[in-house]
Amino acid sequence: MRKVLSIAVMAAAMFAVSMPAAAQAPEGQERGQGAPGRQGGGGRGGGGRGGPAAPPVIKEIKPNLYIVTGLGGNTTVRVDPAGLIVVDTKNLGQANYDALMQQIRTVSQAPVKYVFVTHHHQDHSGNIGPFQAAGAEVIVQENLNKNLETYAPAQGKPEKAKVTYAKDKKVQVGKAKAEAHYFGRGHTNGDTFVYFPDLKVVSTGDMVVGATPNADMPFGGSAVEWVGSLDKLLKLDFDTVVPGHSAPAPAPETLTRAQVQEFRNKWNTVVERGIEQIKKGTPKDQLLANIKVDDLGWNLNSFNQQGRLDPFYAELQAAAAKKK
Repeated sequence: MRKVLSIAVMAAAMFAVSMPAAAQAPEGQERGQGAPGRQGGGGRGGGGRGGPAAPPVIKEIKPNLYIVTGLGGNTTVRVDPAGLIVVDTKNLGQANYDALMQQIRTVSQAPVKYVFVTHHHQDHSGNIGPFQAAGAEVIVQENLNKNLETYAPAQGKPEKAKVTYAKDKKVQVGKAKAEAHYFGRGHTNGDTFVYFPDLKVVSTGDMVVGATPNADMPFGGSAVEWVGSLDKLLKLDFDTVVPGHSAPAPAPETLTRAQVQEFRNKWNTVVERGIEQIKKGTPKDQLLANIKVDDLGWNLNSFNQQGRLDPFYAELQAAAAKKK
């Protein structure tokens, strides 16, 4: 049975996180992630459409594994009596860190031993500093720290992690094991998948989301290479995914393996249709309007953000050239 635990005395206003009005995106999609001075943070409970973020809620999705929604990207908590493994840290700010820890403390009093952060956007990386100050070892893919050097969200810059890895990293607390994998570019150039092999669960960050995905091209994102990264993910033995942002309620917070395969196929369709437009000679300023996506339930609005259309067009041109 799933446990739903929340702290009713916390008013939603306490956790309000402002969203830039100019960054338009459908509910459930991150906003403005590549542009200096803007933030990510859409998704369920993430402050969608400029409103305040919902208070966090913790729910058990498998034995001793929990998802915390609200206050930014989804957080995963793996519980063992010897300690906790956490994935992603919510929007930057001490109040958000405290609220997350209050939720975690409703299911375990064990210390947080390890924290993985899936990518540099502040709705996932925001509280690297407080977790490190509390004694947790925060682990990130090495490109995440590099991206933080030039990342400038309105909320302030998250701290860099003290521990980095290049391709793979394994940790264990008691009997709980977690594997971090970097499978290549996609949402950014520093995305981590965190795999819990005994439970067949993967926390994907924004490499898999419950709505239209968002390739942050200025920070190494790639629509073309995203497909290959997901192909590597699908080689893992999993049946449940904690996405970076869940689909709007009443959809489940988690995704199935079949839904991840569908997500991958949609990205591949976007790329293939984009390549066909390049082959037809479609000019850059007409590209997005000519890639059909209405049958996919997605949009390509994020590529209209500054610094994204040029590299998207260029990588489609390169992919088209390889197919000649």
